Amino acid sequence: MTTATGKRDRVVLAYSGGLDTSVMVPWLGEKYNLDVVAFTVDLGQGEDIEKIRQKALKTGAVEAVAIDARNLFVDCFVFPALMAGALYEGKYPLATALGRPLIAKLMVDAARQHGAKAVAHGCTGKGNDQVRFDVTFQTLAPDLKIIAPVREWKMSRDESLAYASKHNIQVEATKENPFSVDLNVFGRSCEAGILEDPWVEPPSEAYAWTVDVEKTPNTPEYVTIDFLEGKPVGLNGNAMDAVPLLMELNRLGGIHGIGRIDHIENRLVGIKSREIYEAPAAVILHDSHRELESMCLSKQAQRFKTIVSQEYADMVYNGLWFSAFHQDLAAFVHSNQRFVSGQVRSKLFKGTCTAVGRKSEHSLYSKDLATYESGDQFDHEAAKGFIRLWGLGQQTQAQRQLLKDGRGFTLPGLLGPQ
Repeated sequence: MTTATGKRDRVVLAYSGGLDTSVMVPWLGEKYNLDVVAFTVDLGQGEDIEKIRQKALKTGAVEAVAIDARNLFVDCFVFPALMAGALYEGKYPLATALGRPLIAKLMVDAARQHGAKAVAHGCTGKGNDQVRFDVTFQTLAPDLKIIAPVREWKMSRDESLAYASKHNIQVEATKENPFSVDLNVFGRSCEAGILEDPWVEPPSEAYAWTVDVEKTPNTPEYVTIDFLEGKPVGLNGNAMDAVPLLMELNRLGGIHGIGRIDHIENRLVGIKSREIYEAPAAVILHDSHRELESMCLSKQAQRFKTIVSQEYADMVYNGLWFSAFHQDLAAFVHSNQRFVSGQVRSKLFKGTCTAVGRKSEHSLYSKDLATYESGDQFDHEAAKGFIRLWGLGQQTQAQRQLLKDGRGFTLPGLLGPQ
């Protein structure tokens, strides 16, 4: 791919600095005759992105861009999903899934800025991430060519190392990790290796953020989280920005073994996979947020929200972040959360997060109505009329149908008279 002036076209490559994406830099030049603009995004994975940027240049990239997008990630992706109560299949907090559309969007921006004609990523042909990247590219920039080298080449790890050596690509001499790991500030995922046997208990080396429950402190720790319209804004009485708040909850939760998730997951591509997640902050925040909602939302709003939560989680997991449906769901969540402000106090102990206190100026809980002690303001006499009206429909149906002509009542699941 060359321009009219004979210069090579450019491709923006999602670059991590690892073996695969480093090998992709010269491979894209050889295979597609493209100059590579390496693109690295910091979502809180704890790596030196400037060091990665410099490595990309040494590897042969014509330009290398490194962006700290942690605040953008948490404020515009993580917290909206938290407010929506989005847990894929009731377990996975979607840390990786939330990061992909942001990275893809920023890559499109970089492609426009650097005049690139293509974008490239290192996803395999079996996972969900390829869908999240490609669908975002197709939506935001259908004119850009999408290249996924791992879906094309058939190189083993040894062959990749040989290719790197041939092109003088520096590869750190570390023992091969038996697991495939991805992480950002909202969570860590781990798969492959021995974890592919769903009967096998995950070994301790599969975890990096959390302490084994047997080794956690014997004394519980209490944390109080402040929420404003569904969004976490403070910890233990101190206002905190989003990223430091997540990092501190990851630290505290990890000490107490909180946030380990072992999930047999239905992938979008039609297979089941076993995923091990560590998400201390996500587990603590989701639990605390749900407890505050139980005080601030009406019964109808709280129950309908569970439907929205599932749809929102599926939407994120399936890579449809930039969709009108997402905008529709987000509009409901924004309205639904306008009274979800207050504090939740939770106990962290032996791998569990338990809410032990909640308060809100918008609370629908009234002690005067709920108490059985003196000061009870509930109108007990009114209950008689309520019960009469509540059961009237069932009573009428029983008299006119179920018990008519001396018939007995057949319990559900049991055979009636023949």
